[in-house]
Amino acid sequence: MKKGAKNHKDLPHIFRIPKTLGQKAADFMTKWAGSWTFIILFFIFIGIWMATNGYFLLKYFKEGITDPYPFILLNLALSCLAAIQAPIILMSQNRGAQRDRIKADYDYHINKKAEKEIREIKQILLKKRRR
Repeated sequence: MKKGAKNHKDLPHIFRIPKTLGQKAADFMTKWAGSWTFIILFFIFIGIWMATNGYFLLKYFKEGITDPYPFILLNLALSCLAAIQAPIILMSQNRGAQRDRIKADYDYHINKKAEKEIREIKQILLKKRRR
């Protein structure tokens, strides 16, 4: 692959394979879920949830609480989030591995071509030396 190739037209055709909707969604989800923005917002959300439910726990100790300690509904939401995120992240990692395999195969073919050209140049130089 060319260094500094900014335009997708500069890349070999093998790297310009269009992504499916699922692949685009997996890449987006992986970028978002792996960002500091998501992590910070997630901690803020959990903190607000726990503070709100803790407040209601103290205020309405004997009455019905929306999400009683140990925050069963929050636990369910976090489990569902993990169950959904894990396969999506794995799909994105598989795409990355597939992309790396294609890149390695492409590099191998380029190296073989360069090796062949070097052999041809070496033969030409040997012929010139013999003259």
